[in-house]
This record gives sequence, C-alpha cells and structure tokens, in this order.
Amino acid sequence: MPLVSARTKLATVSALTALGAFASMGTATAATPVLNGGWGPSTRCPVDAGPMLASDGLDTSPQCVVSYSLSGSIKLGNTTVPTGKTNLQIGVVQNADGTNTVVAPAGGALIADSATVPGGLMGLMCPSDIPFVTDICRQLSDAKLNKITATMESVGTPSAFDQIAGVLTDQPIVTIPVRIRLQNPFLGDNCYIGTKANPILLRPRNLDAPEFGVERFNGDGSANEEGDLSRLNLLGSTQYDDTFAVPGASGCGLGWFGIIDGAVNLKTGLPAASGKNKLTLNDTQTHLTGLYAPGVLAPDAGKVFSQNWHSAVN
Repeated sequence: MPLVSARTKLATVSALTALGAFASMGTATAATPVLNGGWGPSTRCPVDAGPMLASDGLDTSPQCVVSYSLSGSIKLGNTTVPTGKTNLQIGVVQNADGTNTVVAPAGGALIADSATVPGGLMGLMCPSDIPFVTDICRQLSDAKLNKITATMESVGTPSAFDQIAGVLTDQPIVTIPVRIRLQNPFLGDNCYIGTKANPILLRPRNLDAPEFGVERFNGDGSANEEGDLSRLNLLGSTQYDDTFAVPGASGCGLGWFGIIDGAVNLKTGLPAASGKNKLTLNDTQTHLTGLYAPGVLAPDAGKVFSQNWHSAVN
C-alpha cells in the first residue's frame, strides 16, 4: 500500500496543476535531459534538493510534479495577453500529517514560451497627451520598436496551499506571488507589473475536474504494472483565477521619472482591483510521480528516489 492515499496525491497534483498557469509568460532557458519511459515528463524535478533527499519514506515522501498546457490567457486591467506553451516542474515533500513542502528546481520552477503583448507598445501607451510619450509613439511604426514581450516571474514562496481545494472546483488552491516583466527598447530592462515587495497574488482554482489515470513503472522508467514507481495523470482540466489584484507598472522607460510608467498604467487601466483581471489555462496536462510504497525504503526513500531518476536519464 502507498504511504500517501490516492486522494491525497490527487489533491496535491490538482493543486499544483494550477501552478502551471504562472509559467504562461515565461521564457525557456537551459536545455533539459531526456528521461526514459514513465519518468519522461519530469526532466527538471529537483530530486537532489536537500528536502527531497532527506525524505525518509515514513514521515515524509518525495514526489515530482509536472504541469503543462499549450494555451491560455491572462487579463490585466484592460489588456489581455494570450499564453503559449507552459511547463511547471516542482518537487513536493509530502508529510504524513497531510501538509507538504514545495521545492523548486535550481533554475526556477516556471519555464514557457514568451508571450507577445497584442498591439505592442503602441497598444500599451498610445495615443498620449504627454509630449515625451507622443514622440515615442511617432517612432512605433517600426515593428521591432513596437514589439513587447512579457515574462512571468515568481517572486516568493507559495503559501496557503489547500489539498482539499485541489480536488474541488471554485476553491482557492494556493497563493503564488508573481511579477510580469515587460521588455521593449523604450521600456528598458527593469519594467515590471508588480514587484517583489508588491507582487500579483494569484489564487488559482479548478473550473472542472481532470480525467484521472495511474501507471506503474520501474526505477529506470521502464513499464511495469508492479513497478516501484507510480505516476498519477490528470488531464484536460481548466484552471482560472479572477480574484487577484494587479499593481501598476514601475521601472519603465530608462529612468524617465515615471513618465512611461504613468502612460502605461493610464492606457491599460492599472492598477486594477480584484474582479478586473483573469487568468485562464486551457487543457492542463499534469503528472505526479512518486514511490509506490515509500515506507518500504525507509529511511532512504529520498535517496533511492533520486537514484531512480538519474538511472532514467538517457
């Protein structure tokens, strides 16, 4: 029998599925390894992180969570940005009392395609009554100068994680603080919506329940109906949040005393209170991998889990 019940695992996966939404405007970076078989989706799982390795299989059990989607959108004030491919990978140390600790990969949990803001810089701040901004608007016929890319960044540790909400609909699952970086030659390198001190707080919830499936495999990823590893698959659910507030833009415009910040905020309707913003992630595909019977491997469950992952790397 697994140490953690199927219902608890389902809650954990459903909750962390929501987190994939926050990767929706990130940028892919370093190359990732290719893993065999059942380990395939877990290319960035932090199996060698201290809390994961220290899992004993009795009081604590290590798990890898992957959540991804091909499309979605995020509305901030008056601006809606379509999202592309997303990929969230997180380690979870599940405690016997039902609590848990989330562990992010060293390179960050969120990786995804960059998003292009519709209308570009012209759509964000033109036309304007501010002479300096008007001069910029006149130059934006050049598509390269007009283009804006947006990158979602985590700026703190997730909180208020609720396992029960993970298997329900319309209940907040977890709170994630994020900021959005806007990049354009006129905006400079430090233009953000939200900051570390005043982030956007996303509280995702399930709109509908995903399809549920379980598979077993060996430590090296090869298929085996009686293998030591199990993977829960939750497919096809939609995640959303329409309760978060969005701060105004800051740091934009190469130090022009907040002039461009003000122009962006005025045109986009920022800051925007709760109820004026919305996050949607379509057709999420989520996988949670863990030891089928972690207690059998006590006190070295975390170490064995890590060794299994490495044995599956091609």
